[in-house]
Amino acid sequence: MDPQRLRDLALLRRVRDRIDREYAQPLDVEALARGAHMSAGHFSREFRRAYGESPYAYLMTRRIERAMALLRMGDLSVTEICLAVGCSSLGTFSTRFTELVGVPPSSYRRAAHATAGMPSCVAKQVTRPVRNREAQVTGPPLA
Repeated sequence: MDPQRLRDLALLRRVRDRIDREYAQPLDVEALARGAHMSAGHFSREFRRAYGESPYAYLMTRRIERAMALLRMGDLSVTEICLAVGCSSLGTFSTRFTELVGVPPSSYRRAAHATAGMPSCVAKQVTRPVRNREAQVTGPPLA
């Protein structure tokens, strides 16, 4: 493999790790690209090439995963969860949540009893968001 490609992959991995750690912070493609010493366009193309989705889609998936865990806990309102995971628009959050999970956040919360008593590591794997077009529905809907 080309040495430059290896360096780019290492930088992209660091940025992906940053997204995983700082998902609740305001992150934008330009700032992430600067962290990888790339232009925003090149960074976006290389990130998609390496991970199969855009940096924004990856960030939103991390945010939705965390929101799912908070919804299962049931302590916060949907609006509080939206803000806690770094989203500033409840509408955008709800739309993206529904796209990834298949049901709105409030419906997901009502169905959370399905994972009650399940170890959190298993619940996270079972409930990991998958874009609706990537996997066929094999069971009944959650709501």
